[in-house]
Formats: sequence, C-alpha cells, structure tokens
Amino acid sequence: MRILITGGAGFIGRHISEHFQDRAEVRVLDNLRCGFKSNLSGLDCQLIVGSILDRDLVREAMKGVDFVFHLAAMVSVQESVQKPNDCAEINTVGTAIVLEEAARARVKKLIFSSSAAIYGDNPTIPKIENMPAEPKSPYATSKYEAELNCRSFTNEGRLATVALRYFNVFGPYQVPGSRYTAAVPAFIEKAIRNEPITIFGDGRQTRDFIYVKDVAAANAFFALKSQATGVFNVACGKQITITDLALTIRNLTKSTSTINYGAERSGDLKHSLADVDKIRTAGFRPVCDLAGRLRATIEFVRKNIASIEQGFHL
Repeated sequence: MRILITGGAGFIGRHISEHFQDRAEVRVLDNLRCGFKSNLSGLDCQLIVGSILDRDLVREAMKGVDFVFHLAAMVSVQESVQKPNDCAEINTVGTAIVLEEAARARVKKLIFSSSAAIYGDNPTIPKIENMPAEPKSPYATSKYEAELNCRSFTNEGRLATVALRYFNVFGPYQVPGSRYTAAVPAFIEKAIRNEPITIFGDGRQTRDFIYVKDVAAANAFFALKSQATGVFNVACGKQITITDLALTIRNLTKSTSTINYGAERSGDLKHSLADVDKIRTAGFRPVCDLAGRLRATIEFVRKNIASIEQGFHL
C-alpha cells in the first residue's frame, strides 16, 4: 500500500506519516511553505518538495498511490484575511488539481482536511454537519469550496472522498513561534518560560480541542476501515473557555506566568463545539483526555525548547 500526504511536512501531516510507519509506503508532497523537513525526522518516507499548484508534479506524486490525505493549504485565518487571493489559489484551485490527478491515477479514496471554521458564527451549538455553511474568512470560504469539489467528485463516481472538519487540533510539532499560532502551543511555550500569556479577546470564547494523534487516527480510519463518504466533524464534543485553557496549562506547567488580554483578532470565532454523533455512528471514537494530552504536549515542548537552546531542533 502506498499513500500520499500533501502538506505532509506540517504539524498534522507529520502525525499521519508517523501513523502509517510500517503499514504503508509513505510519500509526502510539500513546498515547505508552512512545513519543515525536520518534522519528518526519524520517519521512513519519500519527500517531494513542490506545490500542489504544479499539476505535473502532482501527477508524478500520484503514481501508484492507493490513498491520498490532502492537507496542503494556507492554514491561517489571519493570513487569509490579509492575502485572500493567495488563499483561494492554494486552497481551492490547489485542491481541484489534487482531486483531478487523484481521479486520473485511480486512487481508492481521498481524505480532505477541512475545518470547523466553515460553520462561522452561527449561534447554534453544537455544530452539526448538515448546518448551512456560514464562512467568515477567506480561509473558511476556501475550505468550503474545496469540500463542494470533493462532494462533486464523489457524486459523479470519479473519486471517493471524505472531508474531515477539524475543530481545535493540538499536540507535538505544532509551531508556537508564529504570530498566527494556535492557542495551545503559544500558551505552553509562554508558561514554560514563565512569560505573560496573552489571550486575544475577553477569554470567554470557547473551543473544542482534539489531540493530533486522534486526528491522524481519524484519517486512517476513513481510508482503511470505513467506506463512508461525505463530511464529518473531528472533535471531542467538549467545550472549554480560552481562559480556562490558559489556567489549566499554567497549573500543569507549575508556571508563574500572568494572563493578559489583548484585542480580539479579525476573523476569530466566538464559540466552537462539535456534534460528534455522525463520526461515532461511523465507528470512530477519539481518546478525549484533555489534561493527559496537554501533559504529553507540554513534555514535547519542554524537550524542544531545551534542544533549541542547545543548538538542536526536534
């Protein structure tokens, strides 16, 4: 069995590649715009450096592939607000190229990494897959358009597809240093260093967090163990406020960090909580232990900080 992971040198892609070690021949296509070669260290995989917008390269990468995990994308909501045209090209046009070449290569199934951002700020909680899409940002819009393209390929019998709407994913290899970084790695790094933790907004916004290894397992499940197609939420179905998240991380790290509040960021959502009945009915259940998973992530970040200070990088 051979798999292709587009965007495979990124945070989630690393864990999908790791999941398939000794189970499949792993091929990664990544232009290293957001990903890092170092994320693939210690893994047996073929790395092809290039863009999903390069059709000839995508066609070459698809040769002999059984399953495609399509993660390559502009992943920052804030960056998409600043660069909407780039976002549309990478996320919408790029996905169309990947779908077309996967169908041409007779791939068995494509698993598309989508986003809960598609639901927008609809006040209905929890978010159910059949709710109307109300994307607030170019990023969310591009993901929804890519989902529609996936659905079209499946309905036309050209390619079986699943779109996984991730809620708030966290875990090892998530980059803490960017100004657009997610809350968990940013808070952990600040807490370990006993530096002030900044929350954008009033801290009462809520999120539904899921550990990255559960996300990788969900991808593998829909490729290998389920014939289902369509859209599925990938989350734990549990809410926590951002302030409570920061307090939990501060307690787990025994940190002396203060918690400060900054201006709300453009495009950020107020509340996010998944209905997970559909994915459970399909047969997949993640391991939802937030404190335990945060401890594992904290340990990874501690080691990474130590290695960086010694001139290495995990």
